[in-house]
Amino acid sequence: MTQNPYIDDDLAAIAEQARRFATERVAPGFLERDDSRVLERALMREMGQMGFIAPELPEEFGGQGLRSLAAGVIHEEIARADLSISYINLLASLNGQILSQHGQPEVVQPWLEKLTQGEALFAIALTEPRGGSDAANLRLRVERVADGYVINGEKTSISAADQADAAVVFGRTGTVESGAHGVTALLVPMNAPGVTTSRFDCHGQRAIGRGSIFFENVKVPLDHRLGDENKGFVQVMQGFDFSRALIGLQVLAVAKVALEEAWDYVAERQAFGKPLAAFQGVSHPLADFETQATAARLLCLQTLWLKDRELPHTAEAAMCKWWGPKLAYECVHQCLLMFGHGGYDRGVMEQRLRDVLGFQIGDGTAQIMKTIIARTQAGRAAVGV
Repeated sequence: MTQNPYIDDDLAAIAEQARRFATERVAPGFLERDDSRVLERALMREMGQMGFIAPELPEEFGGQGLRSLAAGVIHEEIARADLSISYINLLASLNGQILSQHGQPEVVQPWLEKLTQGEALFAIALTEPRGGSDAANLRLRVERVADGYVINGEKTSISAADQADAAVVFGRTGTVESGAHGVTALLVPMNAPGVTTSRFDCHGQRAIGRGSIFFENVKVPLDHRLGDENKGFVQVMQGFDFSRALIGLQVLAVAKVALEEAWDYVAERQAFGKPLAAFQGVSHPLADFETQATAARLLCLQTLWLKDRELPHTAEAAMCKWWGPKLAYECVHQCLLMFGHGGYDRGVMEQRLRDVLGFQIGDGTAQIMKTIIARTQAGRAAVGV
C-alpha cells in the first residue's frame, strides 16, 4: 500500500517502472546532454515503447486511456533523472490533449500515434517577440485563403523550436482589438515550406533547447485548424491547467532528488567531530524544504485528481505553476550550498539549479498565475484583468 491518498497501488507500480527506466536509461546521460544540447531520438522512442508518453490519451489516438495522475507520476520520475528529457512528456501531454480534443480526427490521429510512440516531438508556439505574458496580444498574422491559411511572423522563446516535428501555433485571424477572441490555433508541420528556426544559448534545459520559429508565407490546410476560428486561444488555453500541474511535479521531482542527496551528504560528512546533520543550521533548512516540497507535491497531485474527476482546478493549477518552480529553485540552491565548495563545481547539482530556473519565466510567470488565482477567488470584474 502507498502512503499517499492520490496514488493507489496501480499508480505506484507505474511510478516504480518509470523510476527504473529513468535510473538505467535517462540519468547516465544527464550531464552529457547538457553539453551536446541534443535530444536523443532513440531514447524518446524507448519511452514511447514503454508507454511513458501521454498515457492519458484515448486508445484510439495511441494512448492507454489512463488517468492524468498516471501521466503525473511518470513525468516526475523522468524529471528526477533529467528535467530536459521530461520535456518530452510535458509537451506530449499538453499538445496531445489539444490535438485530441480540438483537431480533425483524420488529421491528428497519425500525429498522435507518432507522439505516443516517441516518433514525433511537438512544440507549443505561443510567445512572440512583443511579449509572452500578454498572450492574447498576439501579432503573428494568419490570413484565411480559399483552401486554408497563410502564416507570416515570428514566435520566440519556444521550447524544442529547432528539434520539433510539428507545432501548435497560435496566430491572429481577427483584429488586434478583438484580443483573445481573434486568435486561431493551427497544427503546423515544421517541414512545411517557409518555416525556419533558430536556437538560443540558454542557462539550462539545454538538451531540449529554446529558440525562434519564423513563418514566411507558410500555407496550412483548413483541416489543420484546432478548434474554431478566432476561438483558438479561449478553447485551447484550457489545456494549460494540465501542463501547469505537470510542471509543478516536474520541478519538485528535481528538488526532491537534490534533497535526498543533500541529506545523505550531511549525515555522512563530519565536522567538529560530528555529522553535519547534527548542526541545526544545516538540518533545519533542509527540513524546511522537505516540508514545503512535500506539501507542494500534494497540491500538484490534488490538481490532477480534480482534473480526472472533471472538477474545477484552474486556481490549483496556477498555484502549482508559481509555487513549484520558485520553491524548487530555492530548494536546489540550499542543497548546493550544503556541499560547500564541492557544490560550486560543474555537475548535477548546479545543472539542476539552471534547469529549474527557466520555469519561473516560461509557461506563465508567477504574476500571471497569481492573477488567475485572484480572478478565481474575487471574480474577473473585481480583479480588473
